[in-house]
Amino acid sequence: MAAKANPVPSVWARQPSTAEQPALSRAAIVREAIVMLDADGIEALSMRKLGARLNAGATSLYRHVATKDELMELAVDEVAAELTVPPPGSPWRAAATAAAASFRATALRHPWLSLVLGQAGLAYLGPNLMSYSERLAGLFSAAGFPEPSRAIDTVLSYVIGMSTTEAAWLLTVARSGETEAEFIARLMPAAQQAAAGHDHLTDAYADAAVHAAIDPVTLRDEKFSYGLDVILDGLEMRLPR
Repeated sequence: MAAKANPVPSVWARQPSTAEQPALSRAAIVREAIVMLDADGIEALSMRKLGARLNAGATSLYRHVATKDELMELAVDEVAAELTVPPPGSPWRAAATAAAASFRATALRHPWLSLVLGQAGLAYLGPNLMSYSERLAGLFSAAGFPEPSRAIDTVLSYVIGMSTTEAAWLLTVARSGETEAEFIARLMPAAQQAAAGHDHLTDAYADAAVHAAIDPVTLRDEKFSYGLDVILDGLEMRLPR
């Protein structure tokens, strides 16, 4: 009788291979994959290129990781170990803000992360991501939210969306070879010219140009914090009075 297909298409739902090679391990493969992902993005990662960097053939990699999809699951979970959530008993709003900031910082260190999670949601089953989700659930449950998972989804949807946009922006800046302030200074005249005749846009671009010229990093921080505060204001209204 043929073996039953794995009901869950996840690396975490099958037994790992016991044929470990001393010079090549799953951990080493995942670490090098993350280096490649951080440098060149998802499309540049292939089992063949990864094998070449590790001085191993793609066939050798398949003994440890069956597919590129499995490799991405493992990479996501490895990076998820960097996500922090304040300990139980912390005031929920300050803790949610800190957790969101940690997620954003991690996503900007690993620009591919938000894109992957945005496509698949938090459907990964790895131990680090499950631990992160559990800690968030404990935080929002202790705060008294009647549906903590929905509150968490709302916050993470905002953070993932903003991080994806911000990471794409920073990648564009990096490819220009300019600093962020230089890139904005070159871009703004064209944007302001295009906005001519649109009073609200003209004012917005003028204000953005002034702030970005002073400190574009602080401008991005403030933009993220403003939206997060709006989300948390709305969620706070859902708490039992």
